[in-house]
Amino acid sequence: MVEEFARLDIHRAERTGVPEAIFAEGKTNEQVISLVRSMVEKAGIALVTRVSDECAKALSDSLGTACTVNHNQLGRTFVAKNHNYNPKSSGGKIAIFAAGTADLPVAEEAKVTAETMGCDVTACYDVGIAGIHRLMEPLKLILEKEVSAVVVVAGMEGALPSVVRGLVPMPVIGVPVSTGYGYGGKGEAALMTMLQSCAPGLTVVNIDNGFGAGATAALIANQVARAKVERNKL
Repeated sequence: MVEEFARLDIHRAERTGVPEAIFAEGKTNEQVISLVRSMVEKAGIALVTRVSDECAKALSDSLGTACTVNHNQLGRTFVAKNHNYNPKSSGGKIAIFAAGTADLPVAEEAKVTAETMGCDVTACYDVGIAGIHRLMEPLKLILEKEVSAVVVVAGMEGALPSVVRGLVPMPVIGVPVSTGYGYGGKGEAALMTMLQSCAPGLTVVNIDNGFGAGATAALIANQVARAKVERNKL
């Protein structure tokens, strides 16, 4: 229990493969600081999502030199690590595609999440269908790298995940983003498009849920990496 207001799930990563993440939005800076301190002390690392610049500064000022910190301003994430924490690569490999520059905050949230779970992440941004030729080289790249899953982040009509899934042999996680004009412009149109996709193997998370997409892709990739290790032992 942290100061009578939260119960951190310290062993979530061991149990489920996905670490406990601290959702900063709606919490006071003092609450987030207390949670991060407790998480770093007990687990060695803390991942915070939806962090405002003000909260990130408060965290940095409070933690001082006690931890190694990384604030991803664009992705609104904050990672704090104990100096003795020695993360190991899981061997998992994923890719993240973002349709446009306005989609980058959600894409970066997914990227930081997957990296926190030990994955190697290949990020390919501004490859939306308005200039679909931009997609060709990134597709070749991720096939060469043999990634195990692809997160595709898109707003507007959200067509990019279906296009990607129709061209690659690995699972695709679509993330509808709340960018666009007028009717459906808060991500609803993109969500509906992705849910109605005719490309099997496309899974969809909620609007702007970069954390959920990054965690799902990392779970897939880490399972594949472990299976390869076990197979090589035979």
